[in-house]
Amino acid sequence: MNRIIIFTGKGGVGKSSVAAAHALASSKSSKKTLLVSADAAHNLGDIFQIDIGSRVKKISEYLDVLELDSDAIKTEFFPKVKNTMIDLMGKNGLGITNLNENFSLPGFENLFSLLKIKEIYDTNIYENIFIDCAPTGETLALLKLPELLAWYMEKFFPIGKKIIRILSPISKLAYKVVLPSTQTMDTVEIIHQKLLELQELLKNNEICSVRLVCIPEKMIVEETKRNFMYLNLYKYQVDTVFINRVIADKIENPFMKNWKNIQSKYIQELEEVFINIPIVKIPWYPKEIIGEKALESLCDNIESLPDLFSVKKITQNEEYLTYKDGYILKIELPFIKQEDLKINHHETDLNIKINNMKRCIPLPNILRKSHITDTKIENNILFIYFQVEKKKEDTF
Repeated sequence: MNRIIIFTGKGGVGKSSVAAAHALASSKSSKKTLLVSADAAHNLGDIFQIDIGSRVKKISEYLDVLELDSDAIKTEFFPKVKNTMIDLMGKNGLGITNLNENFSLPGFENLFSLLKIKEIYDTNIYENIFIDCAPTGETLALLKLPELLAWYMEKFFPIGKKIIRILSPISKLAYKVVLPSTQTMDTVEIIHQKLLELQELLKNNEICSVRLVCIPEKMIVEETKRNFMYLNLYKYQVDTVFINRVIADKIENPFMKNWKNIQSKYIQELEEVFINIPIVKIPWYPKEIIGEKALESLCDNIESLPDLFSVKKITQNEEYLTYKDGYILKIELPFIKQEDLKINHHETDLNIKINNMKRCIPLPNILRKSHITDTKIENNILFIYFQVEKKKEDTF
């Protein structure tokens, strides 16, 4: 099965180098490989010392590289999006008829980038696709976008489509208002379907996984832990942690010895909190990782991980259990604190908010008329207790 591996972490920790080393190792094992930069501040060209650009660039027989250009992707999608948006706004409503190449919807460039990656995956050309993502916050915003948009589409689009079908003849004759056409609504429905397919691909634990890159310093370690928690919240599979720039054991310089002691403390913390996830330590090299020779040294380190390109750990993020009064929703949320957690139960959905990150979980039919009686956090797992009035016909 072809693989997608996403690399993320705080800016400046070496994500691009680790992603590039994976790609090089994959190509040297004769696997057709694509390395993609999804970061607006591309630096793969600096690592390989070539100009890459927004089209696939061949590095070797088995290795291609691509730097996603949101403007180029927008231009590719632009004609359909432009016409659909004009029609949705209404020819007599806001009067938007002159959208140009600078037209933009916030977040949609990122969405098009993800759809482009899925399009490439669907060609079945590449055995391994490695994605060098932007720093943590932007990556989380990117990865939660398909689910967020799909949720809104699922809730509101069917209603809107029915209303437009009923009111369109009346609005045109009585009020001279032209509502969006059937073709436009069909285009929106196709986008919705693509979002569902994209979400299914990114959350397929046998195809897609996330690898965290960090360095052993307090702020980075804390952000890595939060990143892991948020990725679990959105059901993304984290299967490896790379600790970069680890100072060698045999060091004589007093200044570096002190830093080695500091690093040892945070490496131990990472090993304790990521106890069930493989950890790879990468030494602090005396030179920058620039060029294929330098990458080969990095390859030697990451290849210490057995079966480098397989999924290392598969977790079940959400699980429903029964108990005498109803059901328990069990969600694995590492490093969660009760004071950071807010839960709101609506008739059809459950909203979970941790700090500034929020996820809406559609509930199965049997829980849609239930109420929450208790919540507990035990061993990094959130338990939410639902009490229901049981009926024989109720099913998930």
